[in-house]
Amino acid sequence: MLTMTQYNVPPLFLKDGLDSIPSESFRTAINKPTGNFFYDPWVIADEFKDTVWERIYNTLLVEDKGEARLIKLEPGECYQSHADIDDRYHLNLSGNNCFLINLETEKLTPLNFDGIWWEMDAGSIHTAANFGNRTRYQLVIRKLLDKVILDKPVEVSITIPKTVDQEDCRYIFDQRVSPWLNKANKLGLIQDFKYAPRNVNFKTTKENIEDIQDILPSEFTLNV
Repeated sequence: MLTMTQYNVPPLFLKDGLDSIPSESFRTAINKPTGNFFYDPWVIADEFKDTVWERIYNTLLVEDKGEARLIKLEPGECYQSHADIDDRYHLNLSGNNCFLINLETEKLTPLNFDGIWWEMDAGSIHTAANFGNRTRYQLVIRKLLDKVILDKPVEVSITIPKTVDQEDCRYIFDQRVSPWLNKANKLGLIQDFKYAPRNVNFKTTKENIEDIQDILPSEFTLNV
């Protein structure tokens, strides 16, 4: 799930960053959108300009970056299993005995404090766990979705009824639908993806409707 990139962060930047973690919240965004959340590039937030976080952010020399978040994982914690529509870049900032776990292959990948930007394929069901005794901090940057123009696109809407608990619907969606969306984005099969808490909309080709019907949980409603 992780591939090493050619980009890395100088040790002094890492030290200065750890000395100035901006918030004790679970997630802290250090940049802001310029337009569409999933498709348009983000830029460093005003409060982080001319700080070590902007210098660290700029070491990832890719043209267009999505949302960048500092994420905290306490000792003994893990994330719920999920997949993501968008792949990510990961930079580990601290922690010991932390692992990325691919639940499809049952493979554990160590998450080391190495100063390297890693590219992550987020389309497989996965989690991350902190088995150590130190807080794990990481900087995660979303990859933007590919902008494509489909020939004769079909509009698709997936709705989750209010009878399904909010936490349950996100969990079920990420188990069943997000892996397909991730692969479809890479294959250029979805256009104009939009997300709301109980509804997603996008365009795809007519040939993909049957695949969506096959993966869709019975609790969800599909409108085409």
